[in-house]
Amino acid sequence: MQSETTRIEAFSDGMFAIAITLLILEIKVPRQEQGHLAAALMRQWPSYLAFLMSFVYIGVMWINHHRMFTHIRKSNDVLLILNLLLLLGVTVVPFPTAVLAEHLGGPDQKTAAVLYNATFLVIAVLFNVLWRYAVGRHLLDRTVSNAAAENISRQYAFGPLMYLFCLALAWINVRASIATNVALALFFALPASLLRKRDVPPYPTQ
Repeated sequence: MQSETTRIEAFSDGMFAIAITLLILEIKVPRQEQGHLAAALMRQWPSYLAFLMSFVYIGVMWINHHRMFTHIRKSNDVLLILNLLLLLGVTVVPFPTAVLAEHLGGPDQKTAAVLYNATFLVIAVLFNVLWRYAVGRHLLDRTVSNAAAENISRQYAFGPLMYLFCLALAWINVRASIATNVALALFFALPASLLRKRDVPPYPTQ
């Protein structure tokens, strides 16, 4: 028997795929009047950096979304709306990515970094809201114990705190904020098996 969330997952997968594909459109092909091709390509390093960061972030968010819905087996109208809000945040990611790529290294790089980090902070909060609603409304698979659900909730709470730290750091040092973003993306990309406690089902690390 199919889970009630099958269509939610299929639709969400499509939205993640579109968002991650749109990122590459911000990397432009240098024109001949811009000078030597090699030099023009090198000048686009902020675009490459922003693209790779956002690609990893969206990829990890997709992994975590998949992990989350291995536990959520029932749905209702509110869950659908909360998932749509989460996907709204995901589809917005190409815009702050383009802003960061355009202004990194310029006088407005702090504002661009704040916008970029704020986007992921909102997405992390929405992840928490979606998961906690599913727990509170007993929409989880019966095999997930209360202890396991609580452990997942604690792991989710870690994400917004780290993104908030990156947001605050952007006001002080943009380079340090970006470096922390990269480290955070690598951390969230770790397999769940390296992070979960013994005898606790796999859980999202977002």
